[in-house]
Amino acid sequence: MLVRLLLFLASAAAIYAACEYFVNAVEWCGHRMKLGAVAVGSLLAAFGTALPESIVTFMAVVLGRTEAERQLGVGAALGGPLVLSTIAYAIVGIALLVRARTSHPVPIPASVHSIHRDQGIFLALFLASLCLGLTSFPHKRWLALVFVAVYLAYARARARNAGTVAKAENLEPLKLHPAHASLGWAALQALAALTVIAIASRFFVSQLGAMAVALHCPPQLAALLLSPLATELPETMNAVIWVRQGKPKLALANISGSMMIQATLPAALGIFFTEWRFDHMLLVSAVVTVSAVAFLWLVFAAPTVRPAALAAAALFYAVFGLYVANYFVHRWQHVPAADHLRANPMALSAQTISQGQALYQTHCAACHAAGKAPSLTGGRLKQATDGDLEWFLRQGDLGQGMPSWRSLDEQQRWRVIRYLRSLDD
Repeated sequence: MLVRLLLFLASAAAIYAACEYFVNAVEWCGHRMKLGAVAVGSLLAAFGTALPESIVTFMAVVLGRTEAERQLGVGAALGGPLVLSTIAYAIVGIALLVRARTSHPVPIPASVHSIHRDQGIFLALFLASLCLGLTSFPHKRWLALVFVAVYLAYARARARNAGTVAKAENLEPLKLHPAHASLGWAALQALAALTVIAIASRFFVSQLGAMAVALHCPPQLAALLLSPLATELPETMNAVIWVRQGKPKLALANISGSMMIQATLPAALGIFFTEWRFDHMLLVSAVVTVSAVAFLWLVFAAPTVRPAALAAAALFYAVFGLYVANYFVHRWQHVPAADHLRANPMALSAQTISQGQALYQTHCAACHAAGKAPSLTGGRLKQATDGDLEWFLRQGDLGQGMPSWRSLDEQQRWRVIRYLRSLDD
């Protein structure tokens, strides 16, 4: 456990060090491209740090071999906005409060009030994706192109209204080549830093998961609450570094720009390549995200943005965390009474069990038999009734990597349950 803790801390330190190089490089890239501070934070930095999460979503929804893997990509597309709108903004607020107490306070400039507009756009986009996650209709997938078009329009507008270009004398020397801070050297440093961030982030997540298991934390809790924090760590680190350097405009623009990416490109992938349907837990996370962003929209609408108000955004994530923890502790209590009491209508016979086994091998074994999900042997299902299991198969639970199997008809689900019960015999 001590070794894992040391590796965990080492990977976090590597991410922070790489972010130092990344923010330094991206500022020089913005300077050479004549982009203002807001564009540097919301476009260059945001795109770079959001790229790893977007690739994760792409790999899951496009190349995923099972429905569970594809739906986990949907969960990843929603997890980023939740963490960014709560924890990331809260850490910026806390960093500003700490700086005000330990050194010269850094006022938030009036120019970041444009982020108020960004929060409004994000809110509209996220509500649209939420509505799509609750409905099904022909040609729904093609609406993904609208989300891509919105981001391209946003990026174009940000580039045109970039603000004041930073002067070279106000920038720290390029770390990789201080004497020759050309666009090429700056881009090379940014690419190298992103590579280190991607590798260290994957290591960070793996050690976090291993420690959660060692501490007997349910893996689904780690997946829903801890892993999103880890994947959004680079954006948060960037923001802390820029606050430390007295550049809150860049810090806030980085988070805002990352949120715009998360609300469009990963969502577009999910809408185009999956059914984009939300289960209960995804719906709750989406509602919390909407609430947090509405709160931030009001915060940035005020004449003066107060760091304490930004720090308060963490309360939304705390509420979500308490809800998730309570849900998993009392999981089977959420099954409606009518479903809990349902009996399996399929006859208990060798033929029914054989048919259920065939369905299991086709739809379930890729995860459960391969160790990617909990084993279903050894009496793990005895606490649940057949009605509970049918409800669980029908509803799904992405927190446990379990997709909804509404695609199977009801008789097929009952046959799978007959087979699962036979595993306990």
